[in-house]
Amino acid sequence: MIENRLAKKKDYLLRRQIGLIALFTVLCCTLNAQIREINRSNHDNLPYYFGIYLAYNKASLHPNKNTKFLQDDSILTAEPGSTGGVALGFLATFKLTERWEFRLNPNLIIGGAKPFTYTLKNPAPGESLTEKKSLPSSIFTFPVQFKFNSDRIDNFRVYMMFDGYIASDLMANAGNRNAEDLIKLKKADYGLETAIGFNFYLKFVTLSPELKFSYGLANLHARDPNLKFSSVFDKLQSRMITFSLNIEQ
Repeated sequence: MIENRLAKKKDYLLRRQIGLIALFTVLCCTLNAQIREINRSNHDNLPYYFGIYLAYNKASLHPNKNTKFLQDDSILTAEPGSTGGVALGFLATFKLTERWEFRLNPNLIIGGAKPFTYTLKNPAPGESLTEKKSLPSSIFTFPVQFKFNSDRIDNFRVYMMFDGYIASDLMANAGNRNAEDLIKLKKADYGLETAIGFNFYLKFVTLSPELKFSYGLANLHARDPNLKFSSVFDKLQSRMITFSLNIEQ
C-alpha cells in the first residue's frame, strides 16, 4: 500500500517537473522571439528589388603557349601576372520561386592592368634580361545571374549563385596598328561565374558580402607573329576572383 502511494507520488512529481520544464521552455522561446527583432520580414515576398554593387577583384590571364615558344629560345619564360581592380555596378533582382531569383548585375571594373613578365636569352640594346610589359584595362561586364537561396534564419540567409556573362575591355589594343611590340588583346570576352554570398537583413537595407569566381571562355589573344612578345602565346583566357559588398533595398 505504502509502495503504491510512493510510486503515485513520484509519478505526480515527475509529471509536474516535465510540465514546469515545458512551460519554462515555451516562455523562453516566446521571450526570445519578442526580444529578437526580425527586420523587414516581408522582404522575401517582394517581386523585385534593386541595389548597388561595390567590389574588389584579383584578375589574371590563363596562358597556352604557342609552338613558337618551344622552337624559339630568344624568350626563355613568358608569364602573365595578376592585378587588382575595383568595380561599381547596379543590381536588379527578380523573384522566380521561393528559392530562386534572377539578377542582372551590369558593372564597370576600373584600375586594373594586364602585366606580363618575360625572361630574355639575348636582350636587344635597351632591354634587360627581365622585361615587364603591362596593358591598361577597363572592363564593362554584364552578367545574367541565378541565385539559389537557403531558408532565412532571423536576419540571416545564405545563397549560391551561377551565371553567364559577356564583357568588353574598353582599353583593348587589338585594333591598334602600332602596338609597340606589346601583346594585342581583343575587346570581347564571355564566360561563367559561380559565387557564394550571405544576406544580412538590417533595418533599412540588406548587406550581402559575396565571393565570386569567374572563368573566361574566349581567347583574348589577337596573335601577331611579327610581335616577339605576342607570338609566344597561343591562347589567353581571363580568370578573376571578386569580393563584393552588395547593398540592396
